[in-house]
Amino acid sequence: MAAIALLATACSQSSGSGGGKNDTLVVFTGQAGDYQANFNPFSPTMVEGPGTIFESLFYFNQVRDEPAKPLLGTEYSWNEDGTELSITLREGVTWSDGEEFTADDVVFTLDMISRHKEMNGTGYKGEAEAVDDTHVKITFDEPSYMDGPQILGKIYIVPEHIWKDVEQPSKDTVRKPVGTGPYTLGDFKGQAFTLKANPDYWDGEPAVKQVRYVALSGNQAGADALAAGKIDWQTGPVPDIRNVEKNYPGYKAVTVPINQTALMTCANPELGCKGPQTDPAVRKAIYYAMDRTQLNSLAFQNTSSQISPGFALVESNKELVSAKLEESLAPMRADAARAERILKDAGYTKGPDGVYAKGGRKLSLTVRVVSGWTDYITAVDTLAEQLKKVGIKITPQQSSWNEWSEARGQGNYQLLIDSLYPGPSPDPFYTYSYFFGTETTAEVGEAANPNFSRYSNPKVDKALQELKKLAPEATAQRRKQYDVIQTEIERDMPYIPVLTGGTTSEYHASKFEGWPTEYNLYAVPAVWSRPDQAQIYKALKPAG
Repeated sequence: MAAIALLATACSQSSGSGGGKNDTLVVFTGQAGDYQANFNPFSPTMVEGPGTIFESLFYFNQVRDEPAKPLLGTEYSWNEDGTELSITLREGVTWSDGEEFTADDVVFTLDMISRHKEMNGTGYKGEAEAVDDTHVKITFDEPSYMDGPQILGKIYIVPEHIWKDVEQPSKDTVRKPVGTGPYTLGDFKGQAFTLKANPDYWDGEPAVKQVRYVALSGNQAGADALAAGKIDWQTGPVPDIRNVEKNYPGYKAVTVPINQTALMTCANPELGCKGPQTDPAVRKAIYYAMDRTQLNSLAFQNTSSQISPGFALVESNKELVSAKLEESLAPMRADAARAERILKDAGYTKGPDGVYAKGGRKLSLTVRVVSGWTDYITAVDTLAEQLKKVGIKITPQQSSWNEWSEARGQGNYQLLIDSLYPGPSPDPFYTYSYFFGTETTAEVGEAANPNFSRYSNPKVDKALQELKKLAPEATAQRRKQYDVIQTEIERDMPYIPVLTGGTTSEYHASKFEGWPTEYNLYAVPAVWSRPDQAQIYKALKPAG
């Protein structure tokens, strides 16, 4: 209740000036502990900004196969061999400080991330040129069709007139962000911060005048605040999640299977990873020791579904799950005998305490989890009991989101529970290039973004390069490369598949209208999914 009381001030400010209408949206992202101001859209520890403050050129819907939505860009096209991407920019756009947006800002942004590898989360390798104020041409050394949606939809354009003077752009926390987006930064405190509607936004000032982000103590505090009507949107578990409308009058819920829950491992000793998890046999034993049916029931209220060890989404990419995999789907029940056989074959012997060891070192691991994330906490606690049965000891290690995120980015962990997310379109290429490509990782102690496992495999890298050259319609050729990637990552398993997460959001339908539903998924309905959240903020209006 103390946590809910913290929201009183925010909610008392919710009435807009127009006839008392409520135009402040209060959201909870799952932030446990105070926010740390970081609005750098290229930082892995950023708290907000992509889509809301900083915009991409287009918006690509990850959950629907539909044309890209124009934002700062209005048109784009490829040349015949996929080596040149031409973009037309929107005219009349200004930065929130009043300066004019031009093609120079786009070129500057692309050049900047090219120079700073840790900012280049999409692996961009083009060369950009401003043809004039409203046209940009990007050239590539080889066909790069798959780079299109990433460049157009996942790179957030920043103002050259400000960022050219930033000495270390990858580390700057951008406490006073200037963008072209529908919102600007209002007040900021550790327990809450506010985004304010941009009155000069090129697409018109949003009807939701303020978005208030609040930090609570975890999922239970979020559920309590929801029950008290103190927050309007959260993405995460609540008790009895299938009966939200009954238990939380005025609210509704939507669930979308899009992110793939996994045990991340710092897997690569050549890049500085240390611990038993660097042994593929240990990772494979953990994979078979999981009882995923029990995990789904106890931790996720049966909202999750099966996952493929090749990490092609089972529901939306079923036809791309490789037939060359040992198993197309991860087993839902534990195979303890197989798990122990894998360990024994790799030279591990079980000690008198029931824990396997090798070379005098026990098979004992820590797994990082964010304090207050009750579903993940239950999952790792359950996993600890499951793995104990096969002689593997794991110790859950709770910390604030800030500490957890820092450890994930720097590689200072052994195991960590999180999700692998898709790219700007449903094609699994993007998940592979983000999380399994050498281009997006770094040595332990340096920021990886987002190949947090430090995985590096020449066969996977080569397949990713081949996929970039292929047009999306070259289905048969693309499948051959997916076969290579999926069989390699099934064997190496740097991310141990758990389940395909059922991402559930609870939203205040009686207060705001225009929410995405299972029948109208115009954006991913998750408050922490960027830039989808911005599309939703722009679509919402006070009910009535």
